[in-house]
Amino acid sequence: MARMRFGVFLAPHHPIGEHPTLQILGDLELVEFVDKLGYDEFWCGEHHSGGWETIASPELFLAAAGERTTRIMLGTGVVSLPYHHPFNVAQRIVQLDHLTRGRAMLGVGPGALPSDARMLGIDPALQRAGWTRRSA
Repeated sequence: MARMRFGVFLAPHHPIGEHPTLQILGDLELVEFVDKLGYDEFWCGEHHSGGWETIASPELFLAAAGERTTRIMLGTGVVSLPYHHPFNVAQRIVQLDHLTRGRAMLGVGPGALPSDARMLGIDPALQRAGWTRRSA
């Protein structure tokens, strides 16, 4: 019988007004902690405009987490494809996979916060239909 696997998804939600550097360092400590506990996966998402979620680039955050951990798989939950060219996303994930010694996992989606889409010139009402990117 296969062993049950466990993972953590970090949104991350933080109080507005808290120092962003301290928030990020605390989130990295969480990844270290769950790696030591034996969790199998750690996922974090991408947000830009909410003010309470401080990870604008899951790949950068997970690269730092990869340096602090030894075995846990590290995933993007999610990279919002309408905000990026898919080729660039693929390149960043390949590089992350090399940096983490094969522990990177890619999750993609349309994005969640309408304010993120608006600040990037994307109509939030259209971003889920086909995950279309804004025109350049």
